[in-house]
Amino acid sequence: MEQDEYISAYLNDCAEIATRLDRREIAKLSATISEVRSKGGRLFILGVGGSAGNASHAVNDFRKIANIEAYAPTDNVSELTARVNDDGWDTVFSNWLKGSRLRHEDAVLVFSVGGGNMEKNVSVNLVRALQYAKEKGATILGVVGRDGGYTAKVADACVIVPQINGETVTPHTEAFQAVIWHLIVSSPDMKKFEMKWESTK
Repeated sequence: MEQDEYISAYLNDCAEIATRLDRREIAKLSATISEVRSKGGRLFILGVGGSAGNASHAVNDFRKIANIEAYAPTDNVSELTARVNDDGWDTVFSNWLKGSRLRHEDAVLVFSVGGGNMEKNVSVNLVRALQYAKEKGATILGVVGRDGGYTAKVADACVIVPQINGETVTPHTEAFQAVIWHLIVSSPDMKKFEMKWESTK
């Protein structure tokens, strides 16, 4: 496929994904996060790889725009690597949540392409974190791709980014994680503070 053809196909797939996103599930995700905020809960955002970068960006937006206390364990590289080194990769997030004294008022939001799969040994750290969140009665949320994996099975609200092209599952999923969280923080029900460029005339 030539570059021009690839660009057109990629963007056409983006348009198709946007059309097929479950609007009701996005509304449910937004309403659930709003409820967590109203009861004074915290939002812990988990992601690996590109989704970890998204988690960091989303923490900024949920704190600065939506006025929610939010954290991403991957933002603290010293603690993250110490836990990986001392305890192992599989428990890095669950032990971080234990150290944060996760409560039932809190929520864990997963950004992931696959959502975690214990049987296939993929993103087991996410699975163990969600198992711990269930033990504590915390709300479980997700924006994931493929079939949603473990996250979709246990979540209280989970948006699955439709798979249009098997060759671009990862870039499309991670791109639409950003679309969805930006949609939520800028929505009338969630936004508490004006964004810089929108407030500059």
